[in-house]
Amino acid sequence: MTVLGHEVRRREDPAFLTGAARFVADVAAEGAVHAVFVRSPAAHARVLSVDGTAARRSPGVVAVATAADLGLPGLAERPPPPQPRPELERPCLASGRARFVGEPLAVVVAGTAAAAEDAAELVAVDLEDLPAVVGPLAALEEGAPLLFPGHGSNVVGRIVTETGGDPIDGAEVVVRARFVIQRVAPAPLEGNAALAVPGRDGSLVVWASSQAPFRVRDAVCAALGKASDRVRVVAPAVGGGFGSKGGVYPEQVVVAALADRLGRPVRWTETRSENLVAMTHGRGQVQDVELGARRDGTILGLRARVVVDSGAYPWRGGIPARTSHLMATGPYRIPRLDLTTLLVATNTTPLGPYRGAGRPEATAMLERCMDLLAAELGMDPAEVRRRNLLDPAELPYRTPTGAFYDSGDYAGALEEALALAGYDGLRAEQDDRRRRGERRALGIGISCFVEVSGSGAEYGAARVESDGSITVLSGSSPHGQGHETTLAQVAASALGLPMDSVRVVHSDTAAVPRGVGTFGSRSGQLAGSAVQRAAETVLARARELAGDLLEASPEDVVQGDDGRFSVAGVPARSVSWAELAAAGAAGGDGGGLFSEVDFDQHDGTYPFGAHVAVVEVDTETGAAALRRLVAVDDCGVVVNPMIVAGQLHGGLAQGVAQALFEEMRYDTAGNPLTATLADYAFPSAADLPGWTLGEHVTPTPRNPLGAKGVGESGAVGATVAVQNAVVDALRPYGVTHLDLPLSPERVWTALQDAPPPR
Repeated sequence: MTVLGHEVRRREDPAFLTGAARFVADVAAEGAVHAVFVRSPAAHARVLSVDGTAARRSPGVVAVATAADLGLPGLAERPPPPQPRPELERPCLASGRARFVGEPLAVVVAGTAAAAEDAAELVAVDLEDLPAVVGPLAALEEGAPLLFPGHGSNVVGRIVTETGGDPIDGAEVVVRARFVIQRVAPAPLEGNAALAVPGRDGSLVVWASSQAPFRVRDAVCAALGKASDRVRVVAPAVGGGFGSKGGVYPEQVVVAALADRLGRPVRWTETRSENLVAMTHGRGQVQDVELGARRDGTILGLRARVVVDSGAYPWRGGIPARTSHLMATGPYRIPRLDLTTLLVATNTTPLGPYRGAGRPEATAMLERCMDLLAAELGMDPAEVRRRNLLDPAELPYRTPTGAFYDSGDYAGALEEALALAGYDGLRAEQDDRRRRGERRALGIGISCFVEVSGSGAEYGAARVESDGSITVLSGSSPHGQGHETTLAQVAASALGLPMDSVRVVHSDTAAVPRGVGTFGSRSGQLAGSAVQRAAETVLARARELAGDLLEASPEDVVQGDDGRFSVAGVPARSVSWAELAAAGAAGGDGGGLFSEVDFDQHDGTYPFGAHVAVVEVDTETGAAALRRLVAVDDCGVVVNPMIVAGQLHGGLAQGVAQALFEEMRYDTAGNPLTATLADYAFPSAADLPGWTLGEHVTPTPRNPLGAKGVGESGAVGATVAVQNAVVDALRPYGVTHLDLPLSPERVWTALQDAPPPR
């Protein structure tokens, strides 16, 4: 009996669809007061004073606190550097210096949110403006203002990979380009939120909209000096995160500290405008690239300098910087590499992981280079890729940057995507339109990619209850991925039971002993494999107990379709899971039928795929419309096709949104120009086509499920496929490259400014 690999409706959905799901703002807490943060209006300034005297006299105000009042430690960098750098830590409340518009300076607590907002307006903040640094290249200029004078540089991270020799030595063709990957905002439906409820014994319960509740717990414990068993963190329904909620925010720690000091519940719910300047942004890179090749299209080497904009603190910006560096050679055979990745501080909202977290950026760099190389050689873009993709026989494969690819058929995914798209027919249609001089130019874009997923460890456990039902515990914490359904499928299939008998517990540090969280496309393979291994151990123990009760060898015990155990050939006598649980408890081993596993997948897995985008560009207005997108994504063995398709749909939508719509923009003084949804563009469903998904399965040997990650694949490949398609449509007009987003204004301007085609 198995439900693995089958479409099973998500058991989570009824609660969301009927409004029964409970988010942080829905959690009741008697006597709760509301926190509102006073944020810096300046991108870079000395904080001379923060005076809450008038605010404290405002009606309904309970407290006003500054950095000096709370005395909280700063938040350290992730991933941690080799040596701690306290001068670069992010403060919970700024003091001495404010480094971006929206940085918290103080917090006001009042009986109602409205009263707290009114009082926050009365907090007197005296700032002395300093010159701002906006944009990653500006941070590197000689004489640029320093965000951290004690550090001595705006460069806050550096990664270098050199294989030796000149990467373009002996090249017959060299393409050179600068690619700018714009900043984007995650903009989840639910912004950040926290509710902290103190106990009379000094304990705390913190409700947080988080992808990683154990990280929030550990940060609160460290800040307040509490043992881990004195702080409980619960992540209820979480309205999206896309990586942005995978860390700990200063506001969460401040809310916990206030509740602990005031002895009463304190809640905070981020407004949409706060969200766009206070939640981490994604992407934000400038890539200077040289690619050398032979005339037959064979790549010889790649030289690149990638400058990543960490924003005001390196806090979480090192994660996408490290990942984009790791994946810089993609699915291709690139023998020589000279790659430097710099992480620089600027006076903008801090950067962090956003769906793909470095993989889309690396893919964009390579796939734009592949199209430029194809154009230089007069070769079809698909053919250039065919000649450089790694063969299945070459895997496993260690890249120059240290990525260790597991399994794959990169060329197979490309051929499947081209076939589904009807590639040859599209090229014929394109040629026909060009001959007729049609106003609506057809463009076809290809992207091939490989990404990394599922590195590290995750906790999982399975326990048989007294009534024979199964409880699964998971350290992974979902925010829309369908963990309750997927993990129930894994456990039910391993134990030979119906899914209805399995309950999944997660997102509560008091109910689950440990865990890491959900990000990096890790949960299905890590949490799923942990549950699989735990269930297998429980099943083996169940056979032993059944053998004892049935007076038979465990090897002779079989399990029927009804889940009961009997001796082979003697079906009349059988025992149920409930009877086994009772027998295990009687044996004095804590129930007997319980197992917990920390499944560690050190090298991670490497999903891959190929996307083909088809666009139409109005050459008179510059409007680009996506006509079709074909995606072939290989995530190894599929546990639930419906959930995989849903993850791909979401990732594709966000990838297309970055290509055509989204951009966080700042003026030269560091003021955000897209801080509301009236200014920050993103698509509606009407702007997106239906997706064509292809199936390609290459199991990984690195976990018992054979599964790889899928949550980010859509966003990894879609953005540059659309970008390549738009540039392809404009090539006859002399346009060779366009940075994102491909707005009508940008496309129209490029058409006006382009030189005559050669």
